[in-house]
Amino acid sequence: MKNSLSRTAKLLRKNLQKYLRSLSRWLSDTPERALLEAYQAAQRIKNIESEHFDNKKISLQSVNYTENVMSYWQVYLNKNLTIIKFRLAEFQLSRGIINISNPVLLEKLKVIDEVIEKYAMKYETINELPLSSNYQPLNINEKEVKKRLKIPNIDEIKVKPQIEKTGKIPSSIGRNINKIQTDLTPQTEEEFIKNYRISKNRTIIALKLLVLLITVPLLTQFLSKEFIVSPILERVRGDNITKIFLNSDMEKEALHELHNFQEALRFEYLLDHAPSLSSEIVQDKIKSKAVEISEEFQRKSNGNLGNVFADLISLFSFGIVIAMNKREILILKSFMDNIVYGLSDSAKAFLIILFTDIFVGFHSPDGWEVLLSGFADHLGLPDDRNVIFFFIATFPVILNTIFKYWIFRYLSRLSPSALATLKEMDE
Repeated sequence: MKNSLSRTAKLLRKNLQKYLRSLSRWLSDTPERALLEAYQAAQRIKNIESEHFDNKKISLQSVNYTENVMSYWQVYLNKNLTIIKFRLAEFQLSRGIINISNPVLLEKLKVIDEVIEKYAMKYETINELPLSSNYQPLNINEKEVKKRLKIPNIDEIKVKPQIEKTGKIPSSIGRNINKIQTDLTPQTEEEFIKNYRISKNRTIIALKLLVLLITVPLLTQFLSKEFIVSPILERVRGDNITKIFLNSDMEKEALHELHNFQEALRFEYLLDHAPSLSSEIVQDKIKSKAVEISEEFQRKSNGNLGNVFADLISLFSFGIVIAMNKREILILKSFMDNIVYGLSDSAKAFLIILFTDIFVGFHSPDGWEVLLSGFADHLGLPDDRNVIFFFIATFPVILNTIFKYWIFRYLSRLSPSALATLKEMDE
């Protein structure tokens, strides 16, 4: 048994070393690989320009194409610009970790910069635009400003009557006519498509980051525990009998299980369901059961310790994801704000009541007790009832105070109608 376990451990170590070597090679090749993919995307854009747009920019102003043909090239252009954006970000990040010096990289960077400068607006929709998609630059006429800033003479000032003249056509009809004229201009369609693409790109970025924030810590926790932490703990702890239990609760649980096994043997004997056994056979059965229980609880102890270190590694990976995606975090925050503030007042009030009742409501202590007991069992900590009850008596109260302050300070200012709906639903 021990020989098979040692062979399995050696095989796992060899596979882990092989995986780490391949990972090291992959990391060392990351800057050149990322820059090569960005360079290839830039070359594809330049090839399309030379073959179909007379070495000009891919746009309707360069060549007179139909709308469907131009839409095809537009999708192709956006795809390659996205590849350039992400591969350049990967290149900059990996270059800060791995030092490289290759003059060929400078030539590739020049080609990539030429393409980015030519399509500055397209690249800007993905990477450089502010968070508000309704942003529009303010057009200022310098002559008009100077004319308005010029101080007139007193004689030239004429007092206008306060009574507003009523035209033959109501102003609302005029505003509607102007709106129709604005909607029929070709710039309106381009602006709508541009805003749609910006919103689409932000949604994709927010959803990708949300998936990363969930999957990366979970995968890191599982992989680090299975392939790194658990083998090290098994090797360090070994078969030491004195290190079986992490706390007194685990020891009591093991003794209780052994006591139940003894009572079960006695119960079967008293009911004549089992033949009479000598004291030596009974002791052997009890001893084998004790060994089985000790092995089970040693594995459980190793798993609890492994959870502690794996959770720390997972938390570190979560921090790395946040540090590497600061701009994406802002986009995700804007995305979540749009979802929350886009809800109706009744939906906002319903979610607030549901959230507060779960965490700080009348029935919340039972949920907190289950949650804290599971967390203690996950980390191998003793299930101290006094600590749990003290936490339940203090933390939900603090949380409730924070909720009430947020409702009083911010919700009343951001959405007064939602606050009124919340008061009516509480009453």
